Amino acid sequence: MNILFSIAVTALLSPALLSPILSNAQDTARQIPLWPNGAPGFESRRNDPEQAKDYWVKNIHNPSITIYLPPKEKATGAAVVIFPGGGHRLLVFNAEGRDPARFLNSIGVAAFIVKYRLFREDSNIYSLEKEVRQDAYRAMRLVRSRASEWNIDPNRVGILGFSAGGEVAALLSYTPGDGDAQAKDPVDRLSGHPNFQMLVYPGPLGVPTEVPHDAPPTFLIAANDDECCSPPVVSLLEKYRAAKVPVEAHILSQGKHGFNMGYRSDLKAVRAMPMLMANWLSDMKILEQKK
Repeated sequence: MNILFSIAVTALLSPALLSPILSNAQDTARQIPLWPNGAPGFESRRNDPEQAKDYWVKNIHNPSITIYLPPKEKATGAAVVIFPGGGHRLLVFNAEGRDPARFLNSIGVAAFIVKYRLFREDSNIYSLEKEVRQDAYRAMRLVRSRASEWNIDPNRVGILGFSAGGEVAALLSYTPGDGDAQAKDPVDRLSGHPNFQMLVYPGPLGVPTEVPHDAPPTFLIAANDDECCSPPVVSLLEKYRAAKVPVEAHILSQGKHGFNMGYRSDLKAVRAMPMLMANWLSDMKILEQKK
């Protein structure tokens, strides 16, 4: 089977161009829980403290979103819900949450980083199919429920998933995600289905048997020397093409696993990754100003 891989033809970003995104971004972020009284069935654990050190966060029992909004004069109305990776044992919160949120803000996109529960952490009391899925849907619905407050278009809410976060994204992208019209909580009446998704070296658990025709348009990127997570990109590309759903895939020759937003890499192709993502968002008309 012939597979069409895209060749990136874009202006390469130098460290001088990328650094301001990180150093000049002002953190006005705030964190709110997905459920005011704690996760259903685990309300008693909502006050358990998270553990955070260096780049990671874990021991998450009160799942939340951290809100990054772009300046009002720059806001396009588009929004992205971010699922950091970390093998479901921790969350790479800074490099796969904060950094992409800042970049998205710089191009006028609101960003919401999800601290979801970790089913492979030592406690092992959660499952991917139940609690993690519950967190993912709740995050999408919560963002849509406050679209007016946060100046976003509820029909342009997408997903950005890194590694294990790409596996979380799959829980939403290949099912209808309809809300429950009879739910007592109005948040749960809304759709949890993303309008688009971007997957950066997504994990193998995120590859469905087949991609449905209503799957969201997708941007994919991984490095060819990533033994774990370049095969899922190839497989997803094939399945998307079979389903005739819009897809763009980039296989970088080098970069291995965990290059995050590319800022720390010496490889120019890897460092260009944020602009590949931004170009795709623009080409898909996702960045058009809200009217």
